[in-house]
Amino acid sequence: MSGLSQRFFTVVGDAMVWPLVDLAGDFVQKISIPVGSKNNETDERIFIENTGFSTTILNGITISILLFILYLIYLTVRKLNQWLFMPLDRVRRLGDIGYINHEAGDLSRKEVANLMRQRRKMGQDIPPVYPNGWFRVIDSVQLRRKEVKQVHAMGLNFAVFRGQSGKVTVMDAYCAHMGGNLAAGGRVLGDCLECPFHGWVYNDEGKVVRIPYTSKVPSIAKTKVWPSREVNGVVFVWYHCDNIEPQWEIPTIPEIKQGSFYYRGRVEHHVNTHIQDIPENGSDLAHLSHLHVPSVFCGVNLAEQFDSWFNFADHIFKVDCKGSDDDLPHISKFDMTHHLEFFKKWKFFHIDLQVEQIGPGIVHLHMNLPFARSVLVQSLTPVGPLHQVIIHSFYTDWKCPTWLSKIFLTFEAIQVDRDVMVWNNKTFSAKPLLVKEEAPITKYRRWFSQFYSENSPKFNFKSNDDVSW
Repeated sequence: MSGLSQRFFTVVGDAMVWPLVDLAGDFVQKISIPVGSKNNETDERIFIENTGFSTTILNGITISILLFILYLIYLTVRKLNQWLFMPLDRVRRLGDIGYINHEAGDLSRKEVANLMRQRRKMGQDIPPVYPNGWFRVIDSVQLRRKEVKQVHAMGLNFAVFRGQSGKVTVMDAYCAHMGGNLAAGGRVLGDCLECPFHGWVYNDEGKVVRIPYTSKVPSIAKTKVWPSREVNGVVFVWYHCDNIEPQWEIPTIPEIKQGSFYYRGRVEHHVNTHIQDIPENGSDLAHLSHLHVPSVFCGVNLAEQFDSWFNFADHIFKVDCKGSDDDLPHISKFDMTHHLEFFKKWKFFHIDLQVEQIGPGIVHLHMNLPFARSVLVQSLTPVGPLHQVIIHSFYTDWKCPTWLSKIFLTFEAIQVDRDVMVWNNKTFSAKPLLVKEEAPITKYRRWFSQFYSENSPKFNFKSNDDVSW
């Protein structure tokens, strides 16, 4: 038993066990008093029986208390293990954050979110809702060997499975035979996927290789397999509205591939906004100097954070936009620095960041922390026209333990919570009123437009899709 467990046992034992044992002892004395019998042998027999009965009760109470203490120790150790050694998994779904009830009466978070989504002005000249590029479908740790999962993205349903060899395949979720959902009850057989409806078996190229009730498989029996990559702990799928093959690849982060960086956790945000609003944040330098200045302890309610008692510490950001290289036009780079400023005088916790925006849905943030090196991998996936999923996965070297990494990642998640409140309630402005200091926003929009093409799907204002849930 560890020193912590011994101290815990001693404190709880002194506080709980011995008083109960004293009570049990008193009970023994009371019920062990000999009855007024003239026969001494009878008195002695009754005394012995009462003493045995009392001892049984005392032992039962003691054992129950010990079992209860052991259970408390187990819960404590389990909780400590979770906080100290297990990666963070923080999820905020639609309606969890970012909405305020302006109506009379008590409404549920879901009702408030639905009202805001239905009433919000969408904006004019909204860009296409699904750009061309690589998008996350699932994290590597979420898909085991011989497992299949359904993923919804870009308005499509995918069956994503990992074969016996470890290879991941992303294909259309519906069977070419009679429309059975391959991910709803389908089985992974080797590196193939079996339809749960009639047992048709698809290989990792989408071709039907076996039909259990016929010897001849039609040559046209196949389904679409989407280009996919498993990089940096994430499974990505290539989406292009014109079915053009991948035009660029996702850079590999060597520290993750070689195992010198360790996975510390993830945060997931579901957001109701246009996809372009989210990566555009990186070029919106003015919002960093306002929205994200208050300490994370000031909370995420934007109307209250500047009135908090914790405003003695400010987050200070500086950004230097680099743009993209001619040979890698799909990657936009910028450098950023951050520090905490206490009472407008003392500066602490300096961080240097080298940021790469890779296509419309991937960002790599390489960070030099005061005590370690790390990288934050951001993936952005449009689930529906105005429903985005942002994932931040955090990796550090050995110098930053899991518990400290979880604190840092939680603070980063709080900053994103503040963005979510803006995104969930804003309208898209195709022609924003900008001042000269906001020129990077215009440059960024020109850069981002390369991921749209003539046939990119646009938002349908007549559709109620993705308005309520």
